[in-house]
Amino acid sequence: MLYYSMNEGIVKMKFKPFESKIWLSSPTRHEEEIDFVRDAIDKNWVTTAGENINEVEKSIAELTGCKYAVGLSCGTASLHLCVKLAGIKPGDYVMASDMTFDATVNPIVYEGGIPVFIDTEYDTWNMDPVALEKAFEIYPQAKAVIVANLYGTPAKLDEISEICKRHGAVLIEDAAESLGATYKGRQTGTFGTYNAISFNGNKIITGSSGGMLLTDSLEAANKARKWSTQSREAAPWYQHEELGYNYRMSNIIAGVVRGQLPYLEQHIAQKKAIYERYKEGLKDLPVAMNPFDPVNSVPNYWLSCMIIDENSMCRQARSDRDACYSSEPEKSCPTEILETLAKYNVEGRPIWKPMHMQPMYRMNPFIVRDGNGRARTNAYIDGKAADVGMDIFNRGLCLPSDNKMTPEQQDIIIDIIHSCFE
Repeated sequence: MLYYSMNEGIVKMKFKPFESKIWLSSPTRHEEEIDFVRDAIDKNWVTTAGENINEVEKSIAELTGCKYAVGLSCGTASLHLCVKLAGIKPGDYVMASDMTFDATVNPIVYEGGIPVFIDTEYDTWNMDPVALEKAFEIYPQAKAVIVANLYGTPAKLDEISEICKRHGAVLIEDAAESLGATYKGRQTGTFGTYNAISFNGNKIITGSSGGMLLTDSLEAANKARKWSTQSREAAPWYQHEELGYNYRMSNIIAGVVRGQLPYLEQHIAQKKAIYERYKEGLKDLPVAMNPFDPVNSVPNYWLSCMIIDENSMCRQARSDRDACYSSEPEKSCPTEILETLAKYNVEGRPIWKPMHMQPMYRMNPFIVRDGNGRARTNAYIDGKAADVGMDIFNRGLCLPSDNKMTPEQQDIIIDIIHSCFE
């Protein structure tokens, strides 16, 4: 294997940096997108209505098995309307995944709700059902639960659904990252009363932006459509009787999504091959890939991630904005690996920083479980990290998972990662 080495303080790089950057996950374009966008322009349907939107809503409903799909401007807008449909009012508690992007939880605050963060579990890197159950003991008045399927891997959706039913809470599924993934044979984005997916530029199917609200309720779908078009009433003039939003999907964006959708299974297969190549290539290192339940779930493998064994971590320190590490033989850390990849023009990223660690949410309730299954509302026990999400964030990282990356390029990336453990 070829590595870089230190010689009298000068770094000698035995790999050449990639001429073209290897991205974490960039859009994969096909010719059909251009055709549908051009058709919309030629017909002058460059607004928030048109054939592309109608067809994308129909296709997503058929793909997922949900009765109704409402095309919106982004995944965050979809989640916001999910929260609004759930009836969240100022002061209401809403349980939410802790290790996720903040777009999962910000819509709670849009409506004046109070997020209660539920710790992660190691099996799937998603919401821990045991911690969720304990959270309801502390906050029995919670009105809803928002669960995210991290990096395209389904959470334990049946357990979480059952807990919500017992406590009378509305389940909202954030399937922004998991389009095409299944849990017990059922598509994600269908387990909640209201669900959201995203077509952001780095997702497995993209429109450059855009999102979708999914529900089996016709009434809810109609409300979402109305709210997303400034809540205009059925009157011969612009009549508004409730608060609305400019959230409807553009027919141009829908054209891009429409051209992408036939390639979903191909994209998933490409992402799976990347995951399996990493798993094989890194098997002799003290690391593990992001996990999933092979019996009950099939992820879409959107991002391949890895976590370093605790005993093989070199010293690493992170502030809110900076990070540093001390290199040690046969050990490494996410900061070292990410910085090394960057030297070769390769993009990797840290794991999502948990919400309870974010400055804007540090005072919010946070529920973890310890070895006795007990929940706690603090992030530390006797000065030691006591939550799973913090541990995964400290030891994990997202690997370049672009489906246009060649096997040869990925093999070099694997060798670079090996060099970090010399």
